[in-house]
Amino acid sequence: MVESIFADLVRVEIQTWNVVDTAVRREAGVSLGDYEGLKVIEDRRTSRVNQVAEDLVITVGGASKLADRLERAGLLIRRQNAEDRRSSVLELTDHGTAVLNRAARVVSAELHRYFDASITAEELHKLGLTLRKLRKSAAVATETPSAKSKLPTN
Repeated sequence: MVESIFADLVRVEIQTWNVVDTAVRREAGVSLGDYEGLKVIEDRRTSRVNQVAEDLVITVGGASKLADRLERAGLLIRRQNAEDRRSSVLELTDHGTAVLNRAARVVSAELHRYFDASITAEELHKLGLTLRKLRKSAAVATETPSAKSKLPTN
């Protein structure tokens, strides 16, 4: 039973990602992965690459490549970290903020269309609670303190 649930969870994630990624690429000109990176940086206002990696649960190398791609696209800039001159801080450009806002509207609309057609608001709420429990359990299992601290307690 657990294996079947895992398979369903993975496939639903892939299907949902593909639906939303296609729409956000078409309507905002960025991938869903780029959107997620922009969102993390905006949520923190300024961020270091290692914080992006922690928040997205990806490697530092992957986060660095993401930052490079966003910088080349003119969506973010790197500034020297005033507190630690060995590192840089990532900040969205005005263009990056505009792209993020456009992409956020697309992502929200696609997710509402996808979920609203499939499950009730109560089921969605319960699913959210269950997924947060699973993420918290995974964070404990992999001992990622930053991931644990970002999860709601509910």
